[in-house]
Amino acid sequence: MCGRTSLFADRDTLQTRFDVTVPEDYTPRYNIAPGEDLAVITNEAPETIEHVHWGVIPPWGDGPGDGLINARAETVAEKDVFAAAWEARPCLVPSSGFYEWQPRGGHKQPYRVHREDGLFAMAGLWERWTGGEEPLRTVTILTTAANDLMAPLHDRMPVILPPEAESTWLTAEPEERATLCEPYPDEDFEAYEITTRVNSPANDDPEVIKPLEHEQTGLEEFS
Repeated sequence: MCGRTSLFADRDTLQTRFDVTVPEDYTPRYNIAPGEDLAVITNEAPETIEHVHWGVIPPWGDGPGDGLINARAETVAEKDVFAAAWEARPCLVPSSGFYEWQPRGGHKQPYRVHREDGLFAMAGLWERWTGGEEPLRTVTILTTAANDLMAPLHDRMPVILPPEAESTWLTAEPEERATLCEPYPDEDFEAYEITTRVNSPANDDPEVIKPLEHEQTGLEEFS
């Protein structure tokens, strides 16, 4: 799954990488939680970055707090809450890396998962919620089966698009987009342990992504 992400590239890098206009109020984020705004590129406005609420609100939901942050790629077309967005509202969710937690006895160890050469795009769907005083645009991130890198951390991972498929995701018909919802090859990514600072969304700074320092620095210390 994808329950926490980041986007901390500077404006120039982000604009160049995705060939978009980045708004002046763009702020680098190291720890973006569900219910906050994600920077997205929609099929409706592929030339710009927009800020959209993370969590598609189902018809039975009372408000933004009931948003669904992920959608399973294998069944998204069959779910009423996502079906319309799947047909007509794809988007890209740029990321500098996402976070996953590995169960270890009585606690969970956080990891940062990132592309070694920088930014990448996750596959998303956007929707409009009209149940409040003002219409609200929302987004969910598609997930698929884990690749070999992710499998020890979780059995699901976000759908990550190869750079050459990003424009296709925004313009293709659903049948073609479905073929892109595959586990991304793990050789382009790496994962490393970080501290539990990431557990609190209030911690949103470069310290979040620093590797965890272990007391043991090599196998020789165990001998």
